[in-house]
Amino acid sequence: MGAVSDAKKAYRLLKRALASRSAVQRVRRRLAEQEPYPADHFKVAVYFADGAVNMYQMRQWYRPLAELAKRWPVVVLSRQATGAEKLLEEDAPPVVFVPKIRDLEHFIATQDIRIVLYVNQNTRNFQMFRYGRRWHVFINHGESDKMYMTTNQYKAYDYAFVAGQAARDRLSRTLWDYDVDNRTIEIGRPQADHYAGTLPYTPDERTVVLYAPTWEGDRPSAHYGSIATHGEALVTQLLASGTHRVIYRPHPRSGVVDDAYGAAHRRIISAINTANAADASAQHVYDSAPELGWQLTAADVAIVDISAMVYDRLAAGKPLMITKPADERASIDTQGYLADCEWLTAQNASNIVAEVERVRADEAAIARLRMWVQHYFGDTTAGVATEKFHAAVDGLMQEWEQWHAHEMGAIREDEDDDDEETDDEEV
Repeated sequence: MGAVSDAKKAYRLLKRALASRSAVQRVRRRLAEQEPYPADHFKVAVYFADGAVNMYQMRQWYRPLAELAKRWPVVVLSRQATGAEKLLEEDAPPVVFVPKIRDLEHFIATQDIRIVLYVNQNTRNFQMFRYGRRWHVFINHGESDKMYMTTNQYKAYDYAFVAGQAARDRLSRTLWDYDVDNRTIEIGRPQADHYAGTLPYTPDERTVVLYAPTWEGDRPSAHYGSIATHGEALVTQLLASGTHRVIYRPHPRSGVVDDAYGAAHRRIISAINTANAADASAQHVYDSAPELGWQLTAADVAIVDISAMVYDRLAAGKPLMITKPADERASIDTQGYLADCEWLTAQNASNIVAEVERVRADEAAIARLRMWVQHYFGDTTAGVATEKFHAAVDGLMQEWEQWHAHEMGAIREDEDDDDEETDDEEV
């Protein structure tokens, strides 16, 4: 058995290597067809060291970055071919493929990059930290109360753009000797200013329920995924009601670790297809589209796991329920919204129809929701978060100018001192 397992592993690695090599060739050909980027053009870079599997971390920033680029030119520094290929195919900012350090160094030397933004905590971020004389800023790929949001890696960045007061409180509780007031800048949720898209169904009297579970997690403390524990039961009940429309939007990594989790995911998709075949007016949706937007505002109620989706939906200010992890080892931050949210246990998943109606009509739950929206995101009036995002970048650009001017002044002073010493020697 061991030899067979090793052979399968070797085959997978070889297949992955060949696919990566092909992706490199495709990316290089495509970039070669483009006009070269002008020198000293880009002022902001987004560093993305991941491949296609984590593109969801970039996609949600496409539109906010497009708005920012109207003020400060933006480029994505892509380190993996599969990620670069997706970026080139999609509505991303301009892309440069820099797989090697020498590629990265060459491109940076030709540009005037003053701010580098990071959407995740990839260990290869440290390869970019070596370049000083620019701000390194963590912008994350979503707001949540997962332990990921309080990692000590925050200290590696010059600044972190955070959603609101909840993020600052979370970091203050967890990180030792971290200057939250000076190193975090609140920007709200600029992505929420771009929640849009074409509905894949015709709205009617049905109650629309978004079920957006996360993946199963790779360790007990991160076992937040609910597909196998809650998902089948709740989707079955909603499909059978005749009065609900299900939007099923699972995490793209669902089933990558646990085969049973993946099997439950596939059964849910099959059940949705069967329900639609039986009643074409139901228009249930299995949503695997890369863009996230309309799903968050179209749903009357959302059911999500502990993940960034909690806070994506919270920013929309509409009713939601959080699945309670069935694994008691899962780490839950009980200091924030999760201490006061509407939980859905695995045992109660089969009673989901009544639960959905309850959270829609419960005035106390609605009032609590409004309070937490303010705590996590501040003013959610359309356009305010985008203004905060732009102001944060503008402020760092001004700081860059001040440091640069100070540095240039110091260099000129040194040159003047050298000239004086030369003059004295000649005399």
